[in-house]
Amino acid sequence: MTKNFRKICRLAGAAIADYRMIGDRDRILVGVSGGKDSMLLLHLLNHFRSRAPVRFRLTAATFDPGFEGFDAEGTAETCRALGIEHHRIVLRVREVIERTGTTHKPCVVCSRLRRGRLYGLARELGCGKLALGQHLDDIAVSFLISLCRGGGLTTMGPNVPSEDGSIRVIRPLAYVEEKLAAAAAEELGIRPRGRCLYQQQLEENGDRAWFKRKLREMELEIPDLLQNMRHSLSDLRPGYLLDRRFLNLP
Repeated sequence: MTKNFRKICRLAGAAIADYRMIGDRDRILVGVSGGKDSMLLLHLLNHFRSRAPVRFRLTAATFDPGFEGFDAEGTAETCRALGIEHHRIVLRVREVIERTGTTHKPCVVCSRLRRGRLYGLARELGCGKLALGQHLDDIAVSFLISLCRGGGLTTMGPNVPSEDGSIRVIRPLAYVEEKLAAAAAEELGIRPRGRCLYQQQLEENGDRAWFKRKLREMELEIPDLLQNMRHSLSDLRPGYLLDRRFLNLP
């Protein structure tokens, strides 16, 4: 086990325990796009399933958007090598986006399509949990987007129900910073498979990329920014905010 992967195991183990992400006899569907974060999550959960004090089963699924060069089969091979059942969900995302005239917001459309298909597959397979690879940077950026765009004080929760309540969405990498995840992925030889067709557009004009750049600028002044944000998100004080539902007004 590499040094950085050991650190991630410790952080992920703490997050899983803190938010009760995994229970005995859970069946977990792991969303694996083929990117470094989701593949790192797959290796992490595979490591835990033979060592955790509870027994749980893993199944993996890849949402294949039909983009040129997207290597879903390579991801499937990795899953098979780990002894994990793999499912491939194929949907021509570009055709849907162009047909619906939503080329200005492809990420939103793709996210909704992906989430819906993964929820459906999880229910079909009898999986009560869907594990996703978002890390602490993703959680911080989502919070900033919601805060600055007027979406409320919310972000990607570490253990939240799906819209219909039938599935729990868990994020075991919630305590892991992106730079640590990237270092561990490199040590493990994990390479990204496929590139989003709209990646350049999203990097230039996307909200998430813009707020991520701002987060990096803030880190230059506040080196412990991400851990400070994690602490603040874990220490809600509604009586000192502006939501009248939580204020003891005279």
